[in-house]
Amino acid sequence: MVNRKPRTVMYRRKRENKTNYLKRLKLLLSRKGRLVVRFTNKRVLAQLVEFTPKGDKVLVGVDSSTLSQQGWPYSCKNLPAAYLTGFMFGKKVAEKKYKDKMVFDTGFKSPLHKGKYYAFLKGVLDAGVNVPHSGKDLFPDDKKIQGMHIQDYASKMKGDKVQFAQYLKSNAAPENMSSAFAQVKQKLSGK
Repeated sequence: MVNRKPRTVMYRRKRENKTNYLKRLKLLLSRKGRLVVRFTNKRVLAQLVEFTPKGDKVLVGVDSSTLSQQGWPYSCKNLPAAYLTGFMFGKKVAEKKYKDKMVFDTGFKSPLHKGKYYAFLKGVLDAGVNVPHSGKDLFPDDKKIQGMHIQDYASKMKGDKVQFAQYLKSNAAPENMSSAFAQVKQKLSGK
């Protein structure tokens, strides 16, 4: 008979690709809260999570679908919505006095330079929260954050509006995205 060594079974969350325990350990050793950001197919979710021995505790949470209550008629998952969600999250964190107690956690995703994750982070930083990051060259430019690239594309596609059918159903012209962005940001900032 062959004597075989028993097979090591990984943790369930590691098997399901839900938790990277090495990355989690490094984040927890910082002894700061984690700014957890997740993008779904329809929205952006953000939470300030603190480790406790009994389990993680959510201190502040924000969902991008609440932007529609602020007057945002467009997608809740695009780059301008990511920035506005980050701005809203930063304002809530600043109200509760957690301004300097977090590190950025993107989970299994590797954020792209000038992408949605960094648009979200720029929103958090513009709201007055201090989150360590490696530089300003990571963030998208202001025109892209305001949705000008979507407006330009919509104006080029004058006859073919199939890609903007959801916007047109809700009477939201893609050509007005930057003005809606400015109005929602002004509401969120409380001015």
